[in-house]
This record gives sequence, C-alpha cells and structure tokens, in this order.
Amino acid sequence: MKVLVAYDGSPSADQAIEDLLRTGIAVAEALVISVAEHWLPEVGENGDSSVSGMRSTQGLAEASTLAKHASERIGALLPAWKVDSKAVSGSPALEILTEAERFKPDLVVVGSQGRTALGRLILGSISQKVLSEASCSVRIGRTYDPSPGKSVIVIAFDGSKGSYAAVNAVAGRTWDVPCEIHLVTACEELVPTAVGRFIPPIVEWVKEEAKTERDHIRKLADKAFKTLEGAGCHVSLEVKNGNPKQVVIEEAERLGADCVFIGANSSAVKLGRFLIGSTSAAVAARADCPVEVVRR
Repeated sequence: MKVLVAYDGSPSADQAIEDLLRTGIAVAEALVISVAEHWLPEVGENGDSSVSGMRSTQGLAEASTLAKHASERIGALLPAWKVDSKAVSGSPALEILTEAERFKPDLVVVGSQGRTALGRLILGSISQKVLSEASCSVRIGRTYDPSPGKSVIVIAFDGSKGSYAAVNAVAGRTWDVPCEIHLVTACEELVPTAVGRFIPPIVEWVKEEAKTERDHIRKLADKAFKTLEGAGCHVSLEVKNGNPKQVVIEEAERLGADCVFIGANSSAVKLGRFLIGSTSAAVAARADCPVEVVRR
C-alpha cells in the first residue's frame, strides 16, 4: 500500500501521524510531503527581488526539516513501513494534489486544520480541497481520545458501491486490537400529513413502508457482515431515522468511534445519500474523530 502524508507541523498533523498506528495498515510505502507556502514574489524597498528568493529558500529549508522530522517519527512508530520525505514550495493544496498524481498513493493523510496565518474553519481549506479533488482515498486526522484496548469503527452504509468500498477498505486492513465495527444507516422518516395521521390506512402504510426500508437495508448489509466477519471483526448494524450528515456524526460520538469510514460517491438507492462535497464532506468536517473518505 502507498500512503502520502501531508505534514505542516500543526497539532492535527501530529495527531494524524500518531493515528497511523490505528489505521490497520501493517506495511506501506509512505512519502511525507511538507510545503513551504509561497504565493507571490516579494520585492524589497529598492525593488530587490532577492528578498523573495531568500525567504523562499528559508521556507523550503524549514519545510524540509518538518518533512524529515515527520518521516523519522513514522519510521519509529511503524518500522515495517518504508518512509521517505520531500519538501516543495508553492500553494499547499495544489502541491499535495500534484504530488498525489505523481506518487499515485492509495491513501492521502492530512490533518483537519493547518497552522498558516490564513486561518482555518472547522475543516481547513487545504484539507477540504485535497478531500474534494484527490483521486484516491483521503484520511482526515484529528486530535481525539482512542478507545483503550480496541478499535471502534463506524462505517456509513447505504448499500451503494461507495459504502461497500468502505467496507472492503476496513476488511482489508490488519487490526492488532479487537475491532468493533458499526454499520450506520440513515433512513428518511416518512411522516403522514396533518390530516393523514388521523386516517388509519395511511398510518399503517407509513409504518409498513418504514419496515420495508429497514428490512431492505438489512438485506443489503448481509454481504458487508460476511466480509467484515470474515476479516475477524465484530459487526453490528445501526439503522436510524434522520439526515445522514447528522446521524453518522451523532452515532460516531455516541459509540466513541476511533474512525469513520465513508464512501466518496453518491448512492442511487433511497436509503441515505452519501455525496462527496455533501455528506462525506460534512462528516469529514464535523466528526470528532478521524474520517477516512474511501474512493474505489
């Protein structure tokens, strides 16, 4: 497996490195990239452009030190990994995406928030751009308290190819501690109109539709259960009413999840909708734990 780690020295980037121990990736070829943020050339009072050159060189040296530090840390945590480092100068998100196209990783790891002077929202602008535009899976690292003695994983499941890709990603990892998997599905609740709720046939129809949807998702989950149980994981299914963006985040918090796995592509089925830039991005932005957005 090939892993690209974007590192900028921020607390969330440090946590993303510590979290590599809990990704279930036993052996990997990893590349750490640090970017010296450089936008426009700077000119001195006398029109001397060498000011920009000196600052660019200094920034690149600092980025090189950061990348090397991070690669050494990963090597110490995961001796079976082959780790290299690289420093570049430019726009961070663009450089990370460019390196991803060159290195062709299976997974890009980034922190949820950067440390630059531009400031960051809940999910940093760099992390957001990488998450949206990378052609491979992306893992968003966060500072959180891991579950002691086990790994608790939430998989956003809606029966789509994307959610099965998330299932396969989890099943394909090597877990050193007992792995507790919770498939979480959000169903849109049918509610009778103000008049309809007083008409028994309509009320019964709504109940029957809700039961049919839940039975359908349980059938769709059978394959996922077999795949995950075959990998030695303990699996459960949580079917909740509500908006997928809220349900997945709330269930992850309630269950004390160490990570949320969610497919990047949309679902064509009625049960829940996981759209990159919508639900996947919302979960990645707001979850309290790391989130891995899986692309097939």
